[in-house]
Amino acid sequence: MAKHSSYYLFDLIKSLSRSEKRYFRLLSQQQNEAKSKYMQLFDFLDQIENASDVEEITFIKASQISNMKAHLTQKILQSLRQFESGKNNEIHIREMIDYVQLLYNRGLLKQAFDILKKAYKKVAKTGNLELKLELLKWEKNLLNQSVGSQYSQSVQRVISEVEDANSKINLINQFTNLAVKLNAIYVKTGYIRNDQHFLEIQGLFYKGLPDHNEATLSIHEKLSLYRLYVNYYYFIEDMELGYQFALKWLHLYDQHPDLKSNQMNDYLSAINQVMIAEYKLFQYQNFLQSRQRLHKLNEEMQKSVNENIRNRLIKYVYVHEFNRIFMLGKFNLGVKLLKKLSPELEAFIQRSDEHSRVILFYKIACLYFGDSQFHKALEWLNRVQQDEKTDLREDIHSFSRILSLIAHYELGNMEVIDYYIRSTYRFLLKKGELHLFQKYILKFLRKLAGEFREEELIPEFKKLLKNLEPLQNIRYEKRSFIYFDIIAWLESKIMGISVQQRIQERASQKMR
Repeated sequence: MAKHSSYYLFDLIKSLSRSEKRYFRLLSQQQNEAKSKYMQLFDFLDQIENASDVEEITFIKASQISNMKAHLTQKILQSLRQFESGKNNEIHIREMIDYVQLLYNRGLLKQAFDILKKAYKKVAKTGNLELKLELLKWEKNLLNQSVGSQYSQSVQRVISEVEDANSKINLINQFTNLAVKLNAIYVKTGYIRNDQHFLEIQGLFYKGLPDHNEATLSIHEKLSLYRLYVNYYYFIEDMELGYQFALKWLHLYDQHPDLKSNQMNDYLSAINQVMIAEYKLFQYQNFLQSRQRLHKLNEEMQKSVNENIRNRLIKYVYVHEFNRIFMLGKFNLGVKLLKKLSPELEAFIQRSDEHSRVILFYKIACLYFGDSQFHKALEWLNRVQQDEKTDLREDIHSFSRILSLIAHYELGNMEVIDYYIRSTYRFLLKKGELHLFQKYILKFLRKLAGEFREEELIPEFKKLLKNLEPLQNIRYEKRSFIYFDIIAWLESKIMGISVQQRIQERASQKMR
C-alpha cells in the first residue's frame, strides 16, 4: 500500500464517529460482507494508533492491498453519504437528482416529476443556486418529453428562473473570487505595509467589485457581499467599517435563522469576524455577548454537527478565550488554560492549517511573555520562525523576531543580542518590514547590549517610550502595537512592576 494512500485511508477511518462506524458495520452485515477482507482491513486500521503500523498487515496479499484500500475507501464514502443524507439537505438533494436521472432514463417521467417537486422544496430552504440550476436542467429535460396544456407557461417559468439563478450565481462568484484574491495576498503579507501596498489593494478591490444595488440583492448575494467587505476593511485595518459589515453579515443570519443549519460554516465565520473586531476595538462588553453566543452554539452543536464544524467551534472558543485574556492582561490565566489543553494541544495544532498555526504559535508565545516566562515564550517564537512556510504572514514572522530579541534581553542573554539584531535587521529589510517602530527597538537593544549601569537603564526606557508613543497614531506604524503591547512593557520597566500588572492597569483604564 502506498504510504500516502495508507495515511489518507487511516485518517478517514480515524475521523469517523462511533455512530458512523457502527452504521458502516451494520451496512456490511446487511450485505453479508461482515467477514470480508475489506472489513478485516477496516477493523485493523481502526484499532492501530499509528498509520505506519499498516506495514504489519499479513492477512492480505501485498498485490491485493492497493485494490482493497480503494474498495474500502469507496465503501466508507458510500456509507457516509447514506448516513449524512437524512441530516444534510444538500446531500439529500443530490441523491434526489440521481433518482430523477435514473427514472428519466427509464421513461418514468411522472415519478421523476414527483421527486423533482420535493427536491425544489428542499433546495428553497438551502438557497443553493447551483443545485437549483441542476433541478431546472432536469425539469427542462422532462418538459421536452411531456408536452401538455401548461407547456408554454412552464417553459417560460423555467427559462426565467434559470436566467435569475445564473445572474445571482455570476454576481456571487464575482464577490467570492475577489475575496479569495484579497485573502491570498493577506495570508502572505499580513496587514498593509505602506501607501503603495494600500493603493495596490484598494485598486484591486474597486476594479474587481462588480456593479450592484445592495437593496435589491438576494440573501445569499448579501452574505457574499458582506463577507467580502469584512475581508477588505480588515485587510486595510479599517476595523470600524469592517465591524459594521461583520454585524450586518451576522444580523442577516439572525433575521433568517433557518439558514444557520444549512450554512453553519459561514455562520461561524460571521461570529468569528464580529469577535475579532470587538477584540481589536476593545469593545469588551460586546465581546462578552458574542462570546456567550459562541459558547451556547458550541454546547448545542457539538453532538449534531460534522467533524469539520466541531473542530472550528472548538478552535474559535479557545482562540477567543485567549483574546479575552489578552484584553484583560491576565496572562497567568492563559498559561493555566494552556496547561489544561496541553494533552490535546499538539493534536489540535496538527489539525490546523498552516496560517492558523503561525498565528497560534505567536499568541501562545505572547501569553508566556506576558506571564514573564521568557524561556517558554522563546520556544514558541522559535516555532514561528522555524515554520517552513515563511511566505505566510510575513508580518507575524517579523514581529516574532522583535519579541524574541526582547525576550533574550529579559533573560540577560546579551552575548547573543548583537547577532540576533543583525539577523533580524537583514530579515526585516528583505521583507520590506523595516518601519520606524522596528528601527527604534533595534537601535535601543543594540545600545543595551553594551556596558550599562543599572541607573542608566530607566532613562533609556523613557527615551524609547517617548519615541514610540507618537507612532500609535501613525497609520502604518500603529499596527505594530497590535502584536505586542510594547508601551506597557516599557512602562512596566520604568515603574518597576510586571508587564502583566501594567497591561491589567491599562485594560481597567480602557474599560472605564
